[in-house]
Amino acid sequence: MRRLLLTAAATTAAALALAACGTTEPAADTSGKKASGAITLKDGKGTEVKLDGPATKVVATEWNVVESLVSLGVDPVGVADVEGYRTWDSSVPLKNEPKDIGTRGEPSMDTVASLAPDLVVATTDLTPAAVKQLREIAPVIEVTSADGGGQIDQMLENVDLIAEATGTTDRARTLREEFEAKVAEGRKALADAGESGSNFAFADGYVASNQVSIRPYTATSLIGEVNEAIGLKNAWTVKGDAAYGLGSTDVEGLTGLPKDTRFAYIGNEDDPTATPFSGELAKNPVWKSLPFVEGGDVHRLDDGIWMFGGPGSMEAYIDAVVGALTK
Repeated sequence: MRRLLLTAAATTAAALALAACGTTEPAADTSGKKASGAITLKDGKGTEVKLDGPATKVVATEWNVVESLVSLGVDPVGVADVEGYRTWDSSVPLKNEPKDIGTRGEPSMDTVASLAPDLVVATTDLTPAAVKQLREIAPVIEVTSADGGGQIDQMLENVDLIAEATGTTDRARTLREEFEAKVAEGRKALADAGESGSNFAFADGYVASNQVSIRPYTATSLIGEVNEAIGLKNAWTVKGDAAYGLGSTDVEGLTGLPKDTRFAYIGNEDDPTATPFSGELAKNPVWKSLPFVEGGDVHRLDDGIWMFGGPGSMEAYIDAVVGALTK
């Protein structure tokens, strides 16, 4: 399921301050209530989008925007692959029972239309043809899926953009503050444990046709940026793709990691092909001979942390990493 993300398609706290573009009329309410009035904004592709008021009936075509909506207090009426979201993103669980609108790469236009949404939130990974069809149903904003030049900034900018469209900018500011506080907390905890500057490699993997593929999260991935923000040194030397910062290797490629590497990964009990590190590799002689395997420095983090998610997932990730390295 998570591979659909790709086929469909250390920063400091100061570096996190990036405001979303667009204007809202009238000025944002600071009372904690949702803003009201007509909204004009520009989305991640620079497209101007006009709304009669803050959107309340929202459809989301990708899990990261679903997470942002839920975190902002907006329950989406339609979600792509509801079961998949519940499996892979339990850090920010759905609070309602949204309609399943189909796959993340191919939403059902008939299903979306039946919901009569006042906004569809998509990502730049969705095909232009699908976005065009969605715009015949309701206004659409596209958030930038990933930015290898600044993943944390992009994550927060996406939250701000969705908040602007839904009149929840006060909540977005709180999410930003909570995330920055969690980064500072994680950095301090690792420093206190003597782990600041430790070589750290995070990956996921999967099995296809009896072959194990390993996906490194390099320094330019969202996870990679978070690792560096909390004081860890990214141990990967493989190059990631321009957008997501994701690399590709096999078990032999792990032999190039520093001997003192701490290795962590995420799997999923509901997807047996997604946990090769405790499955197919368990008897692999190359895997067993790796220094961090021999030294017991391999950590499986909690299931349900979406590696491409928003502040909620990244806070859960920080807690999991700190817990693994300080226990």
